[in-house]
Amino acid sequence: MADQTPGEPRKMRTSVKGPLMFSAFFAVLAFVAVLIFASGGSARVPRFDLAFTGAGIAFIVSLVVAAMLSMSYKENADHLGKGSGVNLSSKRPHGGSPDSSGGTETPDAGH
Repeated sequence: MADQTPGEPRKMRTSVKGPLMFSAFFAVLAFVAVLIFASGGSARVPRFDLAFTGAGIAFIVSLVVAAMLSMSYKENADHLGKGSGVNLSSKRPHGGSPDSSGGTETPDAGH
């Protein structure tokens, strides 16, 4: 929210369009699925009441989930991408230098 500038469109992550499109897709999918499966076949009358109910439930639930996920999004700190982490290698023992093992390397023992 702090990096928004007035007059410019928002990014997909901070706008409302993303969660709405996500929820609308699942609502349409639920509508079609419930309409087909709740009818019990093509010889019976389609159950639009159940299809609209299922679509509404799918829309609300997926909108809440998408909103919660977008609110919990947080950028990583800049120092995390600089390669300052621990460099683990299976060829060296933990904490040892390459010369401390006497020049013999053992294969990875089941790791």
